[in-house]
Amino acid sequence: MTTNMREYLTEAEFSRVTSKDNVRAASIVAFDWGVIIALFTLAALFPNPLVLLAVIIMLGGRQMALGVLVHETGHQSLFTSQALNQFVGTWLAGYWVFSDKGAYMKGHLMHHKDCGTPNDPDLKNFDAYPVSRTSLRRKIARDLSGQLGWRRVKSIGKSLGRLTELKATTKETLLRSVSCNVLMLVVMTLVGAPWLYALWVIAFMTSHMLITRIRQIAEHAAVPDHFEPDARLNTRTIYINWLESLLVAPHDLNFHLEHHLIASVPIYRLKEFHQLLLEKGYYEGVEFPRGYFNLMRQVTFSG
Repeated sequence: MTTNMREYLTEAEFSRVTSKDNVRAASIVAFDWGVIIALFTLAALFPNPLVLLAVIIMLGGRQMALGVLVHETGHQSLFTSQALNQFVGTWLAGYWVFSDKGAYMKGHLMHHKDCGTPNDPDLKNFDAYPVSRTSLRRKIARDLSGQLGWRRVKSIGKSLGRLTELKATTKETLLRSVSCNVLMLVVMTLVGAPWLYALWVIAFMTSHMLITRIRQIAEHAAVPDHFEPDARLNTRTIYINWLESLLVAPHDLNFHLEHHLIASVPIYRLKEFHQLLLEKGYYEGVEFPRGYFNLMRQVTFSG
């Protein structure tokens, strides 16, 4: 069966699933920042340990959501305007989580080109799976204890220390990222709660790191065949509930197989694209795991 979607879909179907909607795109951006502001407000009003823990977990999910915006605008698939994609992907997304959209997309496009081959630059993130449950627990512990996150923070600090040695584009991204985070701290200070910024940093170092790992596992780990060019064999879509969507896979991130089939399908049309292919019988024989806990059992073994 063909993996060339232009041969498989009619022109009308292809146009429909790849069409961009500025209103839907803007609502996604507004939703992310609305949730972020609401979470900080909740923490400020009810600063008890359980609320703060919940806020940290959910902020990690929103940081992932900002990363999704970087990804989508990098593919030019969120808004119809290239300039608007650039603005949102940097000033309203990437800079707040120290993500260099240009550098990220350079590697990410190589991932699309070489997925299903030994040359995939992301292979190191998932090639070892399945792993033992003990190994996965150690990885999760490193994420939640902030060990990997601290390495990321130290890397940012080292880059600031050698600012004059950096390439112009890297320096620009770093300084703008710092500026956005300083702005967040200033705003929180002006409202009398500068400590709120610590929640953003803690989430970045802990829950965000774990969510990133879960995403990598869900997308490509322990698939039927890492080295098969057919995306149905080297990439995974997973069915999830609303809570998993809120915490781990914002904006239909779980429909990753569809993204690999046509990278220009906007995130707000991935579910529709998935349903269309189901109806056409394109996924005959393909299994879609339900839920991340179930998936974690599938990609691990006793030990």
